[in-house]
Amino acid sequence: MDKVRLGFVVAEFNREITYMMEKLAEEHAEFLGAEVTHKIIVPGTFDMPLAVKRLLEKEDVDAVVTIGCVIEGETEHDEIVLHNAARKMADLSLQYNKPVALGVSGPGMTRLQAEERVDYGKRAVESAVKMVRRLKELERK
Repeated sequence: MDKVRLGFVVAEFNREITYMMEKLAEEHAEFLGAEVTHKIIVPGTFDMPLAVKRLLEKEDVDAVVTIGCVIEGETEHDEIVLHNAARKMADLSLQYNKPVALGVSGPGMTRLQAEERVDYGKRAVESAVKMVRRLKELERK
């Protein structure tokens, strides 16, 4: 089976959490026999769509994994950030015909809840690899 090539887009905001998410995701990619060909660190989750787009344009990227953490604040800013970014990333997946896996935890969670959800990056890798493999199977039928 061909090696699945992944691009990672990782948010710098809440880096103490996204770093743990990123490391778990990298380990899981290796476990699944996938390769991380590109990684872009962006300021925050809202900044992800442009980096996702650039990675989707690359020939050596089969899918993109996003890794971020949106913690609740005093306002509804966390909801606006994640809803808009997630929607745009889903649109890009359809536009480029490549999976974009959402490994962003939140909104509406505390820092403690975010720390309990560091496996979101790992789960996003799992999703991306499964989608690439299943779409390739579909092409062969």
